[in-house]
Amino acid sequence: MSDEEESKLAPTGLQPVNADPSSRPGQHGDQQDQSEDHHARSAQAQRDQEIEEIQKHARHQPPQIQAPPELPPAPPRKALFMVGLLLLVLLVAGGITLFFRFSHEQALAKETERETVPTVAVVNPQSEKPDEDLVLPGSLQAYEESPIYARTNGYLVSWYKDIGSRVTKGELLAKIDTPEVDQELNQTRAAREQIVAQLELAKISADRWENLRKSDSVSAQEADQQTSGYKQAQANLLAADANVRRLEQLEGFKDVYAPFSGVLTRRNVDPGALINAGAGAAGRELFDIARVDPLRVFTSVPQAYAPLIKVGAKTAVTLQEFPGQTFAGVIARTAEAIDPATRTLLTEVDVPNKDGRLLPGSFGEVHFAVGNNVNKVTVPVNTMLFRADGPEVAVIGPGGKVQLRRINIGRDYGTSLEILGGVASNDQIVVNPPDSLEDGQPVNVAQSRPNQQQPGQPASQGQPAQMKNSREKGSAQ
Repeated sequence: MSDEEESKLAPTGLQPVNADPSSRPGQHGDQQDQSEDHHARSAQAQRDQEIEEIQKHARHQPPQIQAPPELPPAPPRKALFMVGLLLLVLLVAGGITLFFRFSHEQALAKETERETVPTVAVVNPQSEKPDEDLVLPGSLQAYEESPIYARTNGYLVSWYKDIGSRVTKGELLAKIDTPEVDQELNQTRAAREQIVAQLELAKISADRWENLRKSDSVSAQEADQQTSGYKQAQANLLAADANVRRLEQLEGFKDVYAPFSGVLTRRNVDPGALINAGAGAAGRELFDIARVDPLRVFTSVPQAYAPLIKVGAKTAVTLQEFPGQTFAGVIARTAEAIDPATRTLLTEVDVPNKDGRLLPGSFGEVHFAVGNNVNKVTVPVNTMLFRADGPEVAVIGPGGKVQLRRINIGRDYGTSLEILGGVASNDQIVVNPPDSLEDGQPVNVAQSRPNQQQPGQPASQGQPAQMKNSREKGSAQ
């Protein structure tokens, strides 16, 4: 619509049908209804006339495109503020996203690391009251012991002593029949007689040729040959004499004698058995003899007690089969060296056994009066680690890291071990340590609940009595 059309429509001043307040219903009745109809018709006619004029006027003018109203541009500062605010929101949102992602990764890494660190249970060593005597297991052995073999071949004629018989040095034990050796001796003696005859003939010939040489009846070569033959006959006689003596000594071995005084502990032959000389594969042991007065008692002293063992010191030996009785002994000698495999000092104690009550091969206990200079603790047996360097335990060190420590084992009580060095009573020792545990490896220590029994430890009630009984059992074994 053009500006002219707008100006034509403006003065018309269209008024609403009910503009006159006097024409409201209820004031004049029928007269009012007629006036309303008249005004409605006149207003309708006027609108129709205006529409017709507008259409006529529009036919004579070309169509025009009305441009949209122009909006004022936004201020530049406001636009920059909006863009900056949007970028700030994006940066804050990205930073928050990265922060949450980094936090999640850190938490996941910590959780993974915490799961890879093993969790272990620990126990504290129990302090033990030092003993006045060191009691160690020992093995009783004969002072001298020797197997007896035959020195010649033949058949056993008879034996004169059986097991358990006490014999003296040089006493006859058995007799062996040696027919082959007898015949060989006779043959050797006959051969010797032949050599003696040849020697006499060689001597006569040498003397005769020597006399003939003086008169130049024979040559010097012939005289020297006769002299050499005589010397060879002399050597043959010496060899024959040695062979005869050898066979005569073999004949002497037909009688088996005791090499020293003692007790026969074994007899392995009966009359008529084939006897082969020597201790090789074909040889057969005839008897075992042992000297049982005194007896040797061998025991291994832990390294911690080694400086306290003195040669010549008095000891006491007890046996389970003789309750309440002790047998006096003396430290005879030591190995003067610590065994690197067991970290112990091999010690020999000699015990008199005139009445023969103590038997070789028995198990006993040796009591050493070493005082109470060694501090001892006990740990459960399931805390031990057996490595190539020896027994070890895993101790929790600073920072929750494992320290593998070498230990010196004293006595074995069955469920616990006596430790003479390597750990203290305030150390935390890992219970059931895995074989893969290494020195310096971090671990998590499992927290024990209040009044909870420590792993590997006996119940608190009656603990001293149980420990005492276990020690007595370990000592008896």
